[in-house]
Amino acid sequence: MHVEVIQGDIAQQSADALVNAAGTSLQMGSGVAGALRRAGGEQLNEAAMSKGPVELGEVAVTDPYGLDAEYVIHAAAMPHYGDGQATADSIANATQNTLERADELGAESLVVPALGCGVAGFDLRDGARIIAETIHDYNPETLTDVRFIAYAEEEYETIIAAVEAVSNE
Repeated sequence: MHVEVIQGDIAQQSADALVNAAGTSLQMGSGVAGALRRAGGEQLNEAAMSKGPVELGEVAVTDPYGLDAEYVIHAAAMPHYGDGQATADSIANATQNTLERADELGAESLVVPALGCGVAGFDLRDGARIIAETIHDYNPETLTDVRFIAYAEEEYETIIAAVEAVSNE
């Protein structure tokens, strides 16, 4: 499986599946969820909320609506907004469940953000490493291309360092 770190807006990416950094309610608010909601439209938010709530670390799948993907995988790495922060376990579980669900859907390409590291308050360096380790240890069935995306330059540099550290272990 090819893993690449890219910088940009997740809502502008083209892939079989885009991953939303969700809370357990699946209501799409700010950050990654807000970007996807603005690009995908209110129907995307309504579809996501109709699948929730989910347990911390679990995922739900919706149609992409206005996004250039076949699916949006909503990964609940954080509790409902305001109800606490992401944890190492919730990030690892959300990432693992995302990869498994992408394979179940037959996805070959996936774009994943730094789950739990934005409004959820988890340290980006530690979170990126957890996500990179989970991706590195995963044995895919259909996934061949995983893009780990960062929006800002400083996030990009931190994620690159985490992925390189895991690759060199």
